[in-house]
Amino acid sequence: MSRPFLSIENLTQTFPDGKGGQLTVFEKASFGIEKGEFVCILGHSGCGKSTIMNILAGLAEPSSGVVKMDGYEVSGPSLDRGVVFQNYSLLPWLSTLKNVTFGVRARYPDWPKAKVEEHARAYLAMVGLEGDTIHRKPSQLSGGMRQRVSIARAFANHPKLLLLDEPFGALDALTRGTIQDELLKIWGGTRQTVFMITHDIDEAILLADRILLMTNGPYARVAESVEITIPRPRSRTGIVEHPNYYAIRNHLVQFLGHRSKELAGRSDAPAAPPERVVIDRTAPGADPDPEAARRLRAVND
Repeated sequence: MSRPFLSIENLTQTFPDGKGGQLTVFEKASFGIEKGEFVCILGHSGCGKSTIMNILAGLAEPSSGVVKMDGYEVSGPSLDRGVVFQNYSLLPWLSTLKNVTFGVRARYPDWPKAKVEEHARAYLAMVGLEGDTIHRKPSQLSGGMRQRVSIARAFANHPKLLLLDEPFGALDALTRGTIQDELLKIWGGTRQTVFMITHDIDEAILLADRILLMTNGPYARVAESVEITIPRPRSRTGIVEHPNYYAIRNHLVQFLGHRSKELAGRSDAPAAPPERVVIDRTAPGADPDPEAARRLRAVND
């Protein structure tokens, strides 16, 4: 069996607990991500989602275990891994355009200046930033515009792996929805491999091919891998009409509301990949359960 593009193997992270002992945040995390796949991870605060992302980015070292990408062990930051943070992380003294060209020049040092700028402008246009806006500094942009710059900058560098750490968490609902649509549009054109942290169940269903579910910490683990059996292209208004939407959503809510706590705690079992969960009301012989869908719709409307 071939190894996935991104392989997380028996990953464990501990920190000093301040009392002379060790706190195990998560343990034995083992999962894979295929090339071009969009994977979201859900879990309660404190289970180690951001720590896993920092390890994937090369910004932190695990206590044990290994991460391999494209067959090579991940060690330290690299232009092959791009990160979009919740707080934008733009260089305040540079314009919107120069924030993007800064990374492109590092990625492609042999490109002439004109090609670097043309490339940066193209990705800014993909997120709806053109004209005078690209010459403004971050302080002159709204929060939504700043996050668009961060996304354009990350995609423009053509990383093999794109890491998104709750990139829309600080945005209002309307702006969040707009940028989600733009993210899907760019990803659909590039098919870069994406690993994203979010606390928003509906956002995860809209964006992801699969959703990884973590139990509560300490001793958190990646317990389930839920496939999103809703075809692409997707829209925020369209997915709610699909027969699988409420069934998947209910499974995620039940896990985060109850099972994440029930499954929490130290395990003596060996490292294992998360349980694969496939919910498909459209499969031959499947029970569409319209009454359950109606009840869920009533609760969430």
